[in-house]
Amino acid sequence: MPETVFRTEGITKTYDTGEVKVHALAGVDLELFAGELAVLLGPSGSGKSTLLNILGGLDHASEGRVWFRDLDLTDLGDRALTRYRRDHVGFVFQFYNLVPSLSARENVQLVTDVAPDPMRAAEALELVGLGHRLDHFPAEMSGGEQQRVAIARAIAKRPEVLLCDEPTGALDSKTGVQVLEVLKTINDQFGTSTVVITHNAMIRKMAHRVIRFADGKIAGVEVNDTRLAPHEIDW
Repeated sequence: MPETVFRTEGITKTYDTGEVKVHALAGVDLELFAGELAVLLGPSGSGKSTLLNILGGLDHASEGRVWFRDLDLTDLGDRALTRYRRDHVGFVFQFYNLVPSLSARENVQLVTDVAPDPMRAAEALELVGLGHRLDHFPAEMSGGEQQRVAIARAIAKRPEVLLCDEPTGALDSKTGVQVLEVLKTINDQFGTSTVVITHNAMIRKMAHRVIRFADGKIAGVEVNDTRLAPHEIDW
């Protein structure tokens, strides 16, 4: 069996808005494994992003426990969670969160300047096919290019895990395929454990495993014996 990277036991998450309580997670037991590309699939509001935020140390569960390898994240304070995110986790979101006044290289350097063992910004951008765009600003790039800069920024610190929340959600199908190809390459070449949230059911075909969410719970888990490359997926 592959090594377990994340493990959760009975995690719940409840948001108290004052007038009503929203149960985003309702008891999730999950394992994610080293080197796999897992797709979390489900409709909006099913708990996928809440789970990703807890795994990434951006939020705490209301109940239950969560581990990264042997590190229990459940009760870590803000300083320890910041160190955990810095040293182990790369994030990619639907919206690119680039600094408009910085070039592609400088956006990536925001991470490499604080990471313990980073790759060079130019190397990370070359990996995502943007070696020729180092000194371009976000406004000079397409949406797909901006997302690839965001991926370069995430991988430049050599994270053990890459957590991606709807990375193709703001892109057309052709551009989305290019972004998924980059994620697959990172997973294949570096063995980076990669989790991709999506509501696009077709993307599940590129995963090692598909975890389906509904109403804050895991509704099912599938293993793909045969995986498709992103360019083979019929969107």
